[in-house]
Amino acid sequence: MILEYKGIDIFYSVAGQGKTIVLLHGFLEDHSMWDDLNLVLSKKNRVIAIDLLGHGKTGCIGYIHTMEDMAMAVKAVLNHLKVRDCTFVGHSMGGYVALSYAKTYNQDINGLCLLNSTYESDDEERKLLRTRANKMVRSNFENMVRMSFSNLFSAKSKLVHKAKYESALQAALKTPLQGYMAAQEGMKLRNDSSAFFSEASFDKIILLGKKDTVLNHETMLQFAKKHNIKTRVFSEGHMSHIENRDDYLQEMMHFIE
Repeated sequence: MILEYKGIDIFYSVAGQGKTIVLLHGFLEDHSMWDDLNLVLSKKNRVIAIDLLGHGKTGCIGYIHTMEDMAMAVKAVLNHLKVRDCTFVGHSMGGYVALSYAKTYNQDINGLCLLNSTYESDDEERKLLRTRANKMVRSNFENMVRMSFSNLFSAKSKLVHKAKYESALQAALKTPLQGYMAAQEGMKLRNDSSAFFSEASFDKIILLGKKDTVLNHETMLQFAKKHNIKTRVFSEGHMSHIENRDDYLQEMMHFIE
């Protein structure tokens, strides 16, 4: 389905009936990353999967897409569908967007799952990496995307899940240059949400990959233990929905129920 918003199209899908679950994909992904989870959850729930700004079939509104910009686009879809109470699942960048949404519309949130995502802002090293990537991607888009994507999977997963890896990579390569750069700039600017997430009263869970090169799972586990937040660490990398599919689906079912 398509919603017109600020001169662009926002793509979203809706399946099932029941309590509302909103699925937000990560950087270089689109709504299709949720296909397996959507099939399971939509049997008893209303599941909404949204292509974020500059990704999938959703257009760009500028050259910087802040997490707040993306959250407002999500809000436009949910207003259109007359959704109030909902549970969010955000993968990587999608988790940052979900946190931004929750800060503004806290009363509408029943739960939030951070899947291979974090409540922390970028450190200076990560910001520098994003700046460098945006310079390099202008002249070498395909190689930059391939390199970025390769680092998200464990070495084992790239072999074991070769077909799924290639399919996800092809989807990543369809991301427009403007969408790539605008998201990188937006992630670089995002605020730290540690205090908000630790104090929020809605249901929370953090799902992590032991071999994830993007996040420090040990530090996050310490944070979660301190603030009594549920966690689960899977065996592989940053793409748990592919690399640890069965365990991920099981955890998501338990969280939603």
